[in-house]
Amino acid sequence: MFKNLINGEWVEGARASRNINPSDTRDLVGEYAQADAAQARDAVGAARAAFGSWSHSTPQQRFDVLDAAGTEILARRNELGDLLAREEGKTLPEAIGEVARAGNIFKFFAGEALRAGGEVIPSVRPGVGVEVTREAVGVVGLITPWNFPIAIPAWKLAPALAFGNTVVMKPADLVPGSAWALADILLRAGLPKGVFNLVMGRGSEVGAVLLDDPRVDAISFTGSVGTGQKVAAACLARMAKFQLEMGGKNPFVVLDDADLDVAVNSALNSGFFSTGQRCTASSRVIVTEGIHDRFVAAMVARMKTLTVDDARKKGTDIGPVVDEKQLAQDLEYIAIGQAEGATLAAGGQAMARNADGAPGFYLAPALFTETTAAMRINREEIFGPVLSVLRVRDYDEALATANDTPFGLASGIATTSLKHATHFKRHAQAGMVMVNLPTAGVDYHVPFGGRKGSSYGPREQGRYAAEFYTTVKTAYTQA
Repeated sequence: MFKNLINGEWVEGARASRNINPSDTRDLVGEYAQADAAQARDAVGAARAAFGSWSHSTPQQRFDVLDAAGTEILARRNELGDLLAREEGKTLPEAIGEVARAGNIFKFFAGEALRAGGEVIPSVRPGVGVEVTREAVGVVGLITPWNFPIAIPAWKLAPALAFGNTVVMKPADLVPGSAWALADILLRAGLPKGVFNLVMGRGSEVGAVLLDDPRVDAISFTGSVGTGQKVAAACLARMAKFQLEMGGKNPFVVLDDADLDVAVNSALNSGFFSTGQRCTASSRVIVTEGIHDRFVAAMVARMKTLTVDDARKKGTDIGPVVDEKQLAQDLEYIAIGQAEGATLAAGGQAMARNADGAPGFYLAPALFTETTAAMRINREEIFGPVLSVLRVRDYDEALATANDTPFGLASGIATTSLKHATHFKRHAQAGMVMVNLPTAGVDYHVPFGGRKGSSYGPREQGRYAAEFYTTVKTAYTQA
């Protein structure tokens, strides 16, 4: 039994949940403790009690803990990547890459603990000095999703600790293993008791405590739009700070002048890798008339070469969908697309077993053509390996179609035109723009986030993370 971490101790839960391998549902990854509301409140109390000393700890102390954690994560990337692939279903190379990203994030924010600075500003009044500094916000609640089980916890947790906050984290129910491993690493890295608390459990119990407890000063959430709106309402009701990363319906534009191989590779990666279960995935490919037919033919040909199989098997291109519920949702949207009149040009079939006969949640990636912008498959986030192609006349229509969405996380374009690339970077209504690259896959040291319905609050990652995890103080001194 893998236990919760509360006030530096491993604690039994009120109940347990079974962590199942989506590549082989016969495989039990482990049983993980589920905290109840009372244990969640204990974790908040521990974080509150630890805040005073940790927020006044030296930058060297915080550096040492975060750097040690990052070093161990990187040293164990293959082992932790295997665990991640086993519990979440992304391919082993992708999983190992995610673990490496988490390690690098901890290393980066170890440095940020040492680089924290401020400003000394002359006052408009003679003999008065002004100092502007940043301080920790307080107790931070972290609610993390299942699609990046170690990277997203890392990019929330590392800056929170680096800037002197204490933390209570609730990982997604489907993927507790990676979060537990991270907690174990931090505990052994020398983190004082109560500074970081892991409470695995239901959102209706554990999540509700984090949202409603007045001792929690801030909430950072990544997940669905509906849950994000509930987080916002709860935080506003008690004036707690909050940060939201939610949905996406990201476009990828292919212009007539694009390099066809670059366009196809970028679209395949954006739409299908990680089984399409990325908030940055491009699920709408907007293609101009001159290249449309060649692009579709090349996509169909490439899709035939993709191997859907066990996430940890060598040669697998696409692993399983994370669970039965998500698979049902993907299949429902495929049926909706067909009912709306879209052409299913390739894929879309569920497979109950892989090539070795193991039962799992497998889905052949689906490509729709002859779609329109009004179709539900082009308006709503599917969060699976389902890609739609929209035919447009020219660049202007492509840009307008790309921006015709309530979301605004990522946007991409394939073109050899400097003019169009430059214009697109400026006019795409998204927080992140990629030119001749997949929309998924961002660096760990630069800001991550979107606009419109995709994100709310300061950016995550990089130096911009300080905007959320610190508060600004202005101090005056009369000489």
